[in-house]
Amino acid sequence: MHNLAIALHHKGDTITGSDDEIFEPSKGRLKQLGLLPEEFGWFPSKIHTGLDAVILGMHAKADNPELLKAQQIGVPVFSYPEFLYEQSKHKKRVVIGGSHGKTTITAMILHVLKKAGIEADYMVGAQLEGFEVMVKLSDTAQWMIIEGDEYLTSPIDRVPKFLHYHPHIAVISGIGWDHVNVFPTFENYLHQFRLFIQAIEKGGSLIYSASDPEVKKLAAEVEMEKIPYYAHDYALDNGELKLRTATANIPIEVFGNHNLMNISAALEVCRKMGVADTQFYDAIGSFMGASRRLERWFVKDGITVFRDFAHAPSKLQATVSALRDQYPNHKLVVCYELHTYSSLSEAFIDHYKQCLNPADEAVVFYDPHAVAIKKLALMSHHRIREGFGKSDLSVLGSKDELLGYLRSSNLQKAVLALMSSGSFNGLEHEDIVELFQ
Repeated sequence: MHNLAIALHHKGDTITGSDDEIFEPSKGRLKQLGLLPEEFGWFPSKIHTGLDAVILGMHAKADNPELLKAQQIGVPVFSYPEFLYEQSKHKKRVVIGGSHGKTTITAMILHVLKKAGIEADYMVGAQLEGFEVMVKLSDTAQWMIIEGDEYLTSPIDRVPKFLHYHPHIAVISGIGWDHVNVFPTFENYLHQFRLFIQAIEKGGSLIYSASDPEVKKLAAEVEMEKIPYYAHDYALDNGELKLRTATANIPIEVFGNHNLMNISAALEVCRKMGVADTQFYDAIGSFMGASRRLERWFVKDGITVFRDFAHAPSKLQATVSALRDQYPNHKLVVCYELHTYSSLSEAFIDHYKQCLNPADEAVVFYDPHAVAIKKLALMSHHRIREGFGKSDLSVLGSKDELLGYLRSSNLQKAVLALMSSGSFNGLEHEDIVELFQ
């Protein structure tokens, strides 16, 4: 939401907002631009008929006093995705959907377009190198690139966000059950992607992972332009990963089969947008990844620390396998935080079976406070080990415990992966630097 506020401010609109709490970096960035509310909380007096619209985030509840006031006096209320559609309904929309990889695919496309000098508006779910904010809106761009989330739209519109975007070009990167609190069965979750395909504009295109059996089945159900993709062909040259192309082998900065899949998806989108293959390959070699997506966080004396946003089983498995393949002669230590509603649910924990097996040492971070916030039942450490299918799994519950474990572990010539959509109770880069001094 704060990125949208900044994007609209840069576009020239007058922006005000409310929230009951705002954290860094959002707080500092809003303050710098004069957009930070003078006081936190909800104030119906801020809502008046002089407003063009109210944009509702997921954090607000259906009984929010400012929302109720807007509804009462007839101020138009948009959810975040509804507003993005409203801002892009006269543009060509590219929407990247899927249970995994969508942030990276979106980031790859934006990186290539920027290098090729093609203007595009966008919304992406991570901070990208070379981009000031995660949302851009303009009156001049002909394209809008959107990361399409399948989570709910707003407290008063409980359908997936990506159903509002109506893409001309849609991508589905893969489907792995997630968000069990709102999609209680896999079939229910799968059906949201069926609806996403049905929301593609007439004459539009579906670009899909042909390696995913569920996506293949959905693609087979519809008649439209369908473009399957597979992992990009590659060569290993003295440990360096290179893309095989018709003219040369192109070295790249990212690695892992999942990123070779992501590159193929981005390539097919860029082709549909009129980008030449030569332009794509000239640009993709310098793509360093999105923030917290298999990001090198620290390197010193033969120790490499990655952080990754992985939270669903498919994401966890893809990242651990990529690290194992890339560093076959290193000790691989994986620390994974159970943080989402799905991951903290005992009914879901067995979906993580075997995901951590490629690691030499594995830790699951399980915070009882996070469980209480989501009003779930506590699992025993034995049940977590059983769910992951790993009897030697270490289960820890605080940042201090985690740092103590790492201090006592032999991490010479090691790769350490810190994987979470949370923060391991506030683990900071400074903690890692201090750990390896």
